[in-house]
Amino acid sequence: MSKVLVIGAGGVSSVAVHKMAQNPDIFSHISLASRTVGKCDAIAESVKARTGVTVDTYEIDAENIPALSALIRKIGPKLVVNLALPYQDLAIMEACLATGVHYLDTANYEPRHEAKFEYHWQWALHDRFKEKGLMALLGSGFDPGVTSVFAMWLKKHKLKTIRTLDILDCNGGDHGQAFATNFNPEINIREVTAPARHWLNGAWVETPGLTIRENFDFEAVGPKNMYLMYHEELESLAKFIPEMERARFWMTFGDAYIQHLTVLQNVGMTRIDPVIYEGREIVPLQFLKAVLPEPSSLGSTTRGKTNIGDIATGQALDGSGEKTFYISQICDHEEAFAETGNQAISYTTGVPAMIGAAMMLSGEWQGEGVFNMEEFDPDPFMAMLNAHGLPWTVKELAGPLEF
Repeated sequence: MSKVLVIGAGGVSSVAVHKMAQNPDIFSHISLASRTVGKCDAIAESVKARTGVTVDTYEIDAENIPALSALIRKIGPKLVVNLALPYQDLAIMEACLATGVHYLDTANYEPRHEAKFEYHWQWALHDRFKEKGLMALLGSGFDPGVTSVFAMWLKKHKLKTIRTLDILDCNGGDHGQAFATNFNPEINIREVTAPARHWLNGAWVETPGLTIRENFDFEAVGPKNMYLMYHEELESLAKFIPEMERARFWMTFGDAYIQHLTVLQNVGMTRIDPVIYEGREIVPLQFLKAVLPEPSSLGSTTRGKTNIGDIATGQALDGSGEKTFYISQICDHEEAFAETGNQAISYTTGVPAMIGAAMMLSGEWQGEGVFNMEEFDPDPFMAMLNAHGLPWTVKELAGPLEF
């Protein structure tokens, strides 16, 4: 049993804290902190009503390293779970180093003023964490996170090698809004509008964002258009599966979403550089975030399912030649909301955040330094997915994807 401090008070944090409260044998005490303490209080009230567990709440600017360090010392957690914005990753990691506390996040660091998603800033802290005898676990969400664990489970149980890997992320939910994002609008739109990149024969191939499209029939959802994108787990998967010839990431978007986003791009509302408006600087994308629906408000109206998984092709472990396997997880928006008050996008990230934390606190996953999900035994993590609301299935396909 261990104390944990969760930073951030969005939908993912809400799910993670609810799930931690359901596992008091692992999480003996939960503290929750964010810039807006009122959001923390709302989560704490929901957790208390649903589970009877008390969550302590605090106000903190996570980029203020001395203040965050002081809060960590006051609480005395064994682990800090960073569910705040990716801009804040390095500051929170520095506070963990200063206080001797383990660290976990769900998304890699990105600079505030540049849409650049790379692990190198965090990987550079490996030696410092190792010298302190601390562990930092990066990307313990769904994608990144579960998708990487899926790949390593296939490599442990089905495939001797992985030649090609496609990650398919489908949100078949309908929230009833003309245009809204299912997680933080600023991060979502930066991610979607960035250039697409995929791994091919030892190098990155870059193409304009949202220009390569394929149609795929997703179980429990149906046919959807999906677009080639870059996602950070491609970087770590290329590192830890060195034989991989090609790795791609695909995400589904409806026509209405693409139309709205195209207009917003064309008029400059997705810009992340500041502009002068009435004598003061504003960032257009941050203003857009302020007028779009809050993602945490979408849970009560969202219907449908998500389907996220990996399709991997390689040499079979049993020596039977090249085979293709599809491992995936389907989550229902309404069921996620009934359990935690949040829609499935938050649920599918918040549950793996809890499981990653449980892996660290229980000692199932141990190490000194900075680690990605691919570096640990996938089996205990996969078992907890089945036990805590994200059951998965694996099936053999007739062959690799034709596109």
